[in-house]
This record gives sequence, C-alpha cells and structure tokens, in this order.
Amino acid sequence: MTPVTAETVLITGSNSGIGLEFAKQYAAKGWTVIATHRREQTPETLQALAEQYKNVRPERLDVSNLADVDALAARLKGMPIDVLINNAGIAEIGEFRGIGNNVDQAFGTLNYEHFETMMAVNVRGPIKVAEAFYENVKASQQKKIIAISSASGIVSTPQRGGMYWYGMNKAALNKLMVTLAADVKKDGVSVAMFHPGGVRVEKFAELDFPGMVEPKDSIGGMIKVIDGLTVETTGRFWSHTGGTMPW
Repeated sequence: MTPVTAETVLITGSNSGIGLEFAKQYAAKGWTVIATHRREQTPETLQALAEQYKNVRPERLDVSNLADVDALAARLKGMPIDVLINNAGIAEIGEFRGIGNNVDQAFGTLNYEHFETMMAVNVRGPIKVAEAFYENVKASQQKKIIAISSASGIVSTPQRGGMYWYGMNKAALNKLMVTLAADVKKDGVSVAMFHPGGVRVEKFAELDFPGMVEPKDSIGGMIKVIDGLTVETTGRFWSHTGGTMPW
C-alpha cells in the first residue's frame, strides 16, 4: 500500500472534467490523491498527472459495478481517507446534443434502459462507495463525504421540461446524502452535496451561455467549502460559490 504522505482524497470519475480538476488541485496541495477511472487502461490524463505528482495514485473503479467497488475497498483497507468525493456521473447517454436536447430523456421518447444505467451510476454508485469506504473515512482526521449534485435535482423551483432521468437522479442523490448525513453524524463524519455550476469542461467547451464557470474556479470554490465543513454544517446542499442551494 502506498504510504500516506498527507491528507488523502479519493475521487471517483477523475480522468476528465470536474473529477480531473479536483485531482489536479488536491495533488498540487500535496494531498495523496486516489484518482479513479473506469477504463481498462489508465487514461492518459491520469498517467500524465501521476508523472507530474508522485502523490497521485490512479485506480480502476466502475461505480456501477458492485464487485469493482468492493475490490478497491479491499485494496485500500486500512488507509484513512479524509475526503471521499462521489463525482462519477452520467448526464446523458450517447452523442451530446446540447443542454436539455436529449431525446432519450424527453417525455414521449423516454429510454427506460438508459434510466436503469443512469440510476446505477448516479444514485446507487455513490451510496455503495460511501458504504464501502466508510471505515476509511471514519479512520481519517477530516472525515468528509462529498457528492457532486446539480441544480437539476431541485424540486422547489420551476424547472424546464426534459432531462427526466438526470433530474430524478440528482434529486434522489440529494435525498440519500441527507439521510446518510443523519446516520453518520454520530461518528463525526460530515456530508455535503455540491452544485458545481455550469462548468466549462471538455464536453461543453464550445458552449457559451450566461453563468458558465471555468473548472479551476468551480473546483477551487468547492474545495474551499470542503475545507471548512464540520458536523455542524453536515447535510447541506452547497453552491461552488459557498452559498447554500434550495431543495
């Protein structure tokens, strides 16, 4: 097992987008970074990061595969994990057609197989990961479990139509994380959800609409909030700017 040099963070889905930026920023802070991906071979992005920072440890993990999660938990048994970030997720399946333009998530043409796949990754995955690595988190100094959610999961404000599966997934994710927060508070573990904003990641690089934020700013803001989390603030839904989001 790789020696822990400082605080340790485990990030799911860290080979691109938000997850990769989390890995970069925590690595630069000197943390031990367990950067997971679901590819058969380590992606070039993580290979490059591991070459740049010796404190980065790429690991294979498909959060929708329960055996995969258990296998990685067995390999990391006994390693304290200060911050566990459930980032891996699917907004849509297939070719990107633009924000909200996915016919498979539109009423009248809903793809129910895609629903099952997305639920396995976006909802079942995070709670399985939290349960599998709970002893690692509880054994750490910081004791924090994070989930990357979305404003698409908000049910108290008017929403546009479409994106049924994604919105349902994020609402369910928020509910399970709030429930988890109540269960683990007694152990001094804090839980938080985040709306990262409209992050200009690779998939959305060509889009330009009001409010889009660069990855370094979104993730930098979330890390600042994560740094300040306590059990007194557990169970909250945060914006990357540090404010709280409605439910």
